[in-house]
Amino acid sequence: MKSKLAIVGLMLFTIFIGFGIIIPVLPELVSDVSDKSANWHTGAMLAIYSLMSFLLSPVWGGLSERIGRRPVIMTGVLGFSLSFLLFAISGDNLAIMYASRILGGLFSGAVVSCIVAYVADITTEEERTKGMAVVGMSIGLGFTFGPGFGGFLSEITLHTPFFAAAALSLIVFIAAYFKLSESLPPERRASKQQSKRISRWTAFQGPLKYLYVLAFFVTFSLAILEATLQLYGIKKFDVTPLQIGMMFFFCGLAGALVQGGIVRRRVKKGQEAQYIAIGLVISAAGFFLLLTANSWHIATVYLCVFGIGNSLIKPCVTSLITQKTTVGQGIASGLSSSMDSLGRIIGPLLGAALLGATSWLPFVVSGVLSLAALGLLAQFRRLDRQQVQVQAQA
Repeated sequence: MKSKLAIVGLMLFTIFIGFGIIIPVLPELVSDVSDKSANWHTGAMLAIYSLMSFLLSPVWGGLSERIGRRPVIMTGVLGFSLSFLLFAISGDNLAIMYASRILGGLFSGAVVSCIVAYVADITTEEERTKGMAVVGMSIGLGFTFGPGFGGFLSEITLHTPFFAAAALSLIVFIAAYFKLSESLPPERRASKQQSKRISRWTAFQGPLKYLYVLAFFVTFSLAILEATLQLYGIKKFDVTPLQIGMMFFFCGLAGALVQGGIVRRRVKKGQEAQYIAIGLVISAAGFFLLLTANSWHIATVYLCVFGIGNSLIKPCVTSLITQKTTVGQGIASGLSSSMDSLGRIIGPLLGAALLGATSWLPFVVSGVLSLAALGLLAQFRRLDRQQVQVQAQA
């Protein structure tokens, strides 16, 4: 199991390096092409990527239930590599940039949703949180090195990070081709007729629907931050792409350390909801503290506070969903990935609008949403306890 987790962790790490490198360079690239509408193009390019992932994630998840996880994951990694190569050669052509983001979103949905299902396949319920912590740590490390990677390589040219991401994804595809084994044997797969009858929304029921909405809130607020922090920092303390890259580097590093050191080692089955609540409060504190920063150094510290909170939430939510779901892991993971994508669709667009209205508004809204998510968590816990009692009496 450990070797399989290492392989899929490396794949997720690569995918999120690719996602992260765009954060410090995209506003600069778009400003060079269209300075007056840079806010909106930045938000739109982040949103369209996630829109495609939202639409296709449940399709990929359902397909993996029928043909297995491995072929879907491999297709996603190769397509992801091609999407970054397309962006790298786009020059100043906005249309090609958008086409690349559409292609990247389409294939990233195959990787993320199916890898979560893959981990659920190879772990028991007792091991599930540890497995999801590996997933979260890999994503966190990708976000750690991605923006830093993009910031450093942007010193060469703004397109260099995309060439590097394309090459790295291709190397991982080749390695996984020889090392990644299938996790869903033929006897456990759904038939074509069964997979056609299953909708992603079959997973959106009972207590779990509140967890899915909570996951949306968390990603939504994160997407607002990603879309607006650099533009906010440029206005407030003249931040550069390299400095933004370093800010997200330390944020991701703090989150990865928490997931590897706390979530993986300390969170036991049944304790997930407690750690989610702690994470939501810490995340909200990070958002509010960012408003007081007057230099990129101080902003980095406060961004790390947010990163620590966020790193407690994600793996625990994912673990609970895979434990409690009554549908196939591919369908449940597909819906979970779709809710994340939905947050990343709306978040950047709303973030751009809020930033245009008042510079501090994106961070206040994100902090309030984090605190509001505590209500969703309380509702989930109440209904879940009731459901468990009914099952015990039956």
